[in-house]
Amino acid sequence: MNDYLIRTYPNRNITFVSGEGVYLTADIGRKYLDFGSNYGVNIFGYSHPRITKELEKQLQQLTSLHGSFGNKIRDQAAENLVKICGGKIHSVFFSNSGAEAIEAALKFAAYARGKKKFIAVKNSFHGKTLGALSATGQEKYRLPFLPLLWDFTFVPLNDISALEQAVDELTAGIIIEPVQGEGGIVIPSMEFMKTVAEICRQNKILLITDEIQTGCGRTGTFLAAEQFGLEADIVCLGKGLAGGIPVGATLVSADIAVGIPLHLHTSTFGGNPLAGAGILAVLAEFNNTDLFDHIRETGQYFLSELSRLKHPEIVEARGLGLMLALELNVNATPYLKKLQENGIIAIPAGSNILRFLPPFLITKKEIERLMAVLHKLFNN
Repeated sequence: MNDYLIRTYPNRNITFVSGEGVYLTADIGRKYLDFGSNYGVNIFGYSHPRITKELEKQLQQLTSLHGSFGNKIRDQAAENLVKICGGKIHSVFFSNSGAEAIEAALKFAAYARGKKKFIAVKNSFHGKTLGALSATGQEKYRLPFLPLLWDFTFVPLNDISALEQAVDELTAGIIIEPVQGEGGIVIPSMEFMKTVAEICRQNKILLITDEIQTGCGRTGTFLAAEQFGLEADIVCLGKGLAGGIPVGATLVSADIAVGIPLHLHTSTFGGNPLAGAGILAVLAEFNNTDLFDHIRETGQYFLSELSRLKHPEIVEARGLGLMLALELNVNATPYLKKLQENGIIAIPAGSNILRFLPPFLITKKEIERLMAVLHKLFNN
């Protein structure tokens, strides 16, 4: 690792210099099959020809522009994104990361309701900036920084009684991931998600969905919340939304949008034309009507293959679309290292879970290669 970098990341002992399709190439020339897609960012793989073409074109025209000046690329990106999200969504605020999208969501919700109390879920992850960290239900990230900025009550996932008891007249919003990502690819029950929506409706509480990892098609619909019948008041997106360019998006309903005054929340780089071009290029890929079917069908095949693995150290396989996990009862790091030695990149979720977030270009052929290695590792 570079001595000039602050060491906040584990060292995977590999240096990548390029990528193409579902493969990354190391400085030694070896190609690695990527089942992590840069923690869910490179949803269409690396060096995607159409996305790269649009980014290159915008680089030659205008890369950054403050939001006080108009730009057609930004305007079109906003319109296309609002339309594909649908539901209550009316307007969008652009920023530069998923954590920034969460920060904006909390501020908009607090301002719209005049309250600063929120409900979140234990084991959730919403980011590591101070506001987003306040919403994150994992003590390992929170403890060094207590007390945090916002008033959050955390309830266990799928515990309807605890959720009902947590609500009071001071509650501004409930924030939830449709599938917990960093928490281990944990899928809420349909009953719990419908109860969340109903509690919000009955008590005029804002429903905030964190779709930073689950959104942009990852689970087989553009927003994972669609599969639970949820229409959020605020939706947060990031990761792969702009084709690898840093981006965050906080989408809100009309009721919230009309009440946000000038200067309440701004971002120097938010909505820059380069990110806008990336958003337009990514959303254009969803014009392929077979894409969601591919994600769902390939994900189901992948999950069925993972479920066939049997070993005393395996707890279970689970997932939705191309967002999958293999939970172990031991530390996952040795298996991540063994996969890497065999030319395959996977990522962790917590200490004991192998997380798989492959690019949407993945096929059964690549999954079969991964499964052959996993069978070999567990059989040995």
